[in-house]
Amino acid sequence: MSKGIPAKLKKVSVKLPFGIGGAEWEADSTERKAAWAIYVELVTRIAVQDLDKDQGLLRELLNSLHSLFGITRQILREAGPDVGASYESVGGTAITVLNRGLRPFLSTWHPALQAWEAQRPVNLSPKEHEKNWIHEPKLRSELKSLNLDLEQYANALAEIAGVKC
Repeated sequence: MSKGIPAKLKKVSVKLPFGIGGAEWEADSTERKAAWAIYVELVTRIAVQDLDKDQGLLRELLNSLHSLFGITRQILREAGPDVGASYESVGGTAITVLNRGLRPFLSTWHPALQAWEAQRPVNLSPKEHEKNWIHEPKLRSELKSLNLDLEQYANALAEIAGVKC
């Protein structure tokens, strides 16, 4: 808002991932700016790109996903309470995606990969060691499923921000 003029509201209707469902509300400029900031962080990360089985390190992917927690918190903190906390708000949507989508995935895979990494022989590169992990194909498969949900989230953020994808 500037000079007492209310922020222009934009009606948005979005489909949300991770079993959240759909939501519809009138987003103001504060929500649109926060949605844009989260969108940029999300779509520019390796963790949300579809990678072939021989591309990237799993550790880098998990770290990239984990960093979304701190970045999202910072964006929401800086945007203030106007971004909301209900499902029908950018703040509530972002918090729910972190808690229902990313947290369970990372809580499962981060410690499992960490335990495997601790067993790496000095003569193997991290990439070679990851390839030898019995759970590597399952993690990559689950990551592909997560990517679909994160793509849906990114599309919702783009809609809220008013970006044409």
